[in-house]
Amino acid sequence: MILAGDIGGTKCNLAIFHEDGPSLRLIFQCRYATRDFSRFEDLVACFRRQAAESVSDIAHDLISGAGFGVAGAVVEGRLHANNLPWALNLPELARGLDIDSGSIVLLNDVVATAWSLDKLPARDLAVVNQGVLQPNANRVLMAVGTGLGEAFLFWDGGKYRVFPSEGGLADFSPRTDREIRLLIHLNQILPHVCCEDILSGRGIRAIHEFLDPQVRHASFDGAAADADAAREISQLASAKSCPICVETLDLWTEAYGSEAGNVALRALALGGVYIAGGIAPKIMDKIKDGVFFRAFCDKTMLSPVLARIPIYVVLNEDAPVWGAAYQALAAADSRQLSHPRRRAC
Repeated sequence: MILAGDIGGTKCNLAIFHEDGPSLRLIFQCRYATRDFSRFEDLVACFRRQAAESVSDIAHDLISGAGFGVAGAVVEGRLHANNLPWALNLPELARGLDIDSGSIVLLNDVVATAWSLDKLPARDLAVVNQGVLQPNANRVLMAVGTGLGEAFLFWDGGKYRVFPSEGGLADFSPRTDREIRLLIHLNQILPHVCCEDILSGRGIRAIHEFLDPQVRHASFDGAAADADAAREISQLASAKSCPICVETLDLWTEAYGSEAGNVALRALALGGVYIAGGIAPKIMDKIKDGVFFRAFCDKTMLSPVLARIPIYVVLNEDAPVWGAAYQALAAADSRQLSHPRRRAC
């Protein structure tokens, strides 16, 4: 049995899987508000109680491994996260799960999503550009939501391996006169302007205020103002009921496509570009209307190469959970080979 989760500063998504040959079968899943728990161990304990109440006999099964995709950077086994209200204490968590701490896998949530790509069914991927797929070629993943995450996938001769990146914190590189003016505007407000300051939920609001600070909406005030504002601006743009919102989403989508093209060039991602995160699936009509793709390809002499790269949007919001679960399964199987007696029944 595998425990896996997608752990964020706002919400946590936990699930239990059973191993079914080389695959995993979902047994129980639940979402929680992060702020409702003072410790991560309390969250896991609550989830396991609810799982035991909902699924017969699950309480008697032992956890073989656990994997968690977390919104932060994992460096030498240590999590660096700005938005989590608690630390992840691996020894204490291992004691609560009755497993060795070596059977717990911590991943960046974007890396976890990248590990899920080969496990997702075709229905979980929306095609933005069919392109010409190059087998075993490099791939890249971009995930935009609360922040911007990026990851790279390279073929090692037998399978894809995932490499993390903090490219979202790299400098924002404007491409058009309007983007240059946006950068100058943000430079007056922020000490440093990175890609994530534009390509995120807060970036949608920032662009709206850059275009016309006099136009305000109901969502601009409140505890979750950035997320709510991004949602409202996107909805008003889709309905074409606010010209500034329409222009905002155009500029934001154009910047998104341009950065996706930059990442594709850096990795020469002829195996595909995957777009994940919470925003893209909600604005699919905009992602597909041509603005994103034109900016993606606008790279001088390599435009024809970029035009042949397949582009997909990951529709399954549980992709980080599945990726973390499969990495936990791999870790559990590896430990089983080394310590066969420790295998959970």
